[in-house]
Amino acid sequence: LPELERLVPGALGVVEDAGEDDEEELSGGEEADLRSSSGRGSLLTRRGITLRVLLKDGLVEPGDGVLAIHYLGKNFIGDLLNDGKIRWVETGQIFNSPSAWATHCKRLVNPAKKSGCGWASVRYRGQKLAQYKTTWLHKYQPSADMSLVSEEDDDEDEEEGKSAIQAEEKNRNNKPGGLHGIPPPPLRTDRERIPVRYCNLGTRDASRDPHTLVELSAFSAINRFQPFNVAVSSNVLLLMDFHCHLTTSEVVGYLGGRWDTNTQLLTVLRAFPCRTRLADRDAASVVEEEICQNLFMRGLSLVGWYHSHPRGPALPSLQDIDSQMDHQLRLQGSNNGFQPCLGVICGPYYHGNQGVASTITPFWVVPPPEQRPNDYGIPVAVEVTYVQDNFLTSDVLNEMVLLVDFYKAAPDLVHFNQYWCPDTTMMDKIKGSLSCHAPKDQAYSQILEHVYSQLSGVQ
Repeated sequence: LPELERLVPGALGVVEDAGEDDEEELSGGEEADLRSSSGRGSLLTRRGITLRVLLKDGLVEPGDGVLAIHYLGKNFIGDLLNDGKIRWVETGQIFNSPSAWATHCKRLVNPAKKSGCGWASVRYRGQKLAQYKTTWLHKYQPSADMSLVSEEDDDEDEEEGKSAIQAEEKNRNNKPGGLHGIPPPPLRTDRERIPVRYCNLGTRDASRDPHTLVELSAFSAINRFQPFNVAVSSNVLLLMDFHCHLTTSEVVGYLGGRWDTNTQLLTVLRAFPCRTRLADRDAASVVEEEICQNLFMRGLSLVGWYHSHPRGPALPSLQDIDSQMDHQLRLQGSNNGFQPCLGVICGPYYHGNQGVASTITPFWVVPPPEQRPNDYGIPVAVEVTYVQDNFLTSDVLNEMVLLVDFYKAAPDLVHFNQYWCPDTTMMDKIKGSLSCHAPKDQAYSQILEHVYSQLSGVQ
C-alpha cells in the first residue's frame, strides 16, 4: 500500500462529561482551612494538593497550551486557568481537575478505560504534574510520607510515559486525530481560533501553535494559474458531508477518482470514509487494505483525502498545510508524471457557516519560494466543478449504513434530537446540508429518510 500507508486516519472524540472518576476539588476555603489548622507545616492530604495549591505557591503558572496528555500515540493539549481548572484547547471544554480531563480524553481513545490517572498522565511544560506535587511536599512538608503525593503516581501505562516524546514528534508529521475535537453541539467553544493571513506567518517558528488556521490565497494572488481542473461528484460530497456530521470528533477519509494527463482534469468519483478510532493502528491497516481493494476493483486511483473541522472554520491549520504538502509530494512521486492530490476540509457545525449547509473547502498547497525554503507552504483555494449525480448509488447507501453502525455506540455520536439553533434540530441540520448534494428524485429522498430514521433510532 505505497499510497494509503502514508495517509493514516484518525479522529478525536469528545463525550459530554468527564465521567464519574473526576477528582473532588477542594474549594479555596477548604484549602485554607487545611493549611491554617496547624500552619504551613501541617500534613496536607493528597486530595488537598490541587492545582490551585500549586498555583498559589508559585510552582506552576497559568498559561495557554502548558498542559499535555500523551496517550497511545495521541496528544491532547490544555490551558491552565487562573482558578486551577483546565481548558481543553481543541474544544474550550472546562475540566475541574487533571483526573477529570485525563479520564475524559483516555476514554475517547479507549472506551474501556476506567480512570485517567490524571496527576501521572498530565504534563505541565513536559513534566508530570505528580512531580510538581512531590516538589511541593519536599518544600513545605519535608517529613511527609511520599505515598501522599498521589495515588496516581504509578502510571499504569508505562509505555505511554516512555514514548511520550516520540509520540509527540511523530504526530507532528501525521494528520493528528487529537487536535480538533469538540463538545456536543450546539454549545460553542470559549475561544474561537481566528485565522491568520499567510503573509503574516513569516518563517517557520517551532513555538508557533500548529493548530493555527490560515486563510486561503487565490492562485491569481500569487501570480499562478491553477495547474489542473477538478470535477467532483455530488455523491462524493453527500457521503463526505454525512460522515462529518455523525460525530463531534474529527474524521478522515480518502478520495478516489481518475487523473487525465491529456486534459489535466482530476475527477473525484468516490469518497472512502475511514471507519477507525484514534490510535487503533491495527484497525487502520485493515481499513486501508479494504479501501485499496475497493479502488482497484473500481479502476480508480487515490486522488486526495478529506477531514473535518467539526466546529471550526473549514480552513487548513499549519499542520494541515504540512500534511497536504507531504501527501502531494508522495502521490506525485508514485509515478513518472505530475498527479495532483486534492485536500478537502469539511466544517459541519461551525456557527459561522451560512445556514445549515456545511462549508466544504477544497485546497492545495504551493511550495514556498526557493529563496525562502523555511517558509510554510502556501494554501490556495481550488476551483471545482460540482457534477450533480442523477441517483444515489448502492455503494454510497451501503457506506452510510456502515457509518451509522460504526458510530451508533460511540460516546461522541452527535445527539440529533438536540437543537442546532433555537428553531433547528441537529436532524434538521444534517438533512438540510445533505439536501444540497442529494439527487432530487423522490425515490432517493425516501432512501435518505430511511437512513435518517436509523440515526434517530440510536439516540
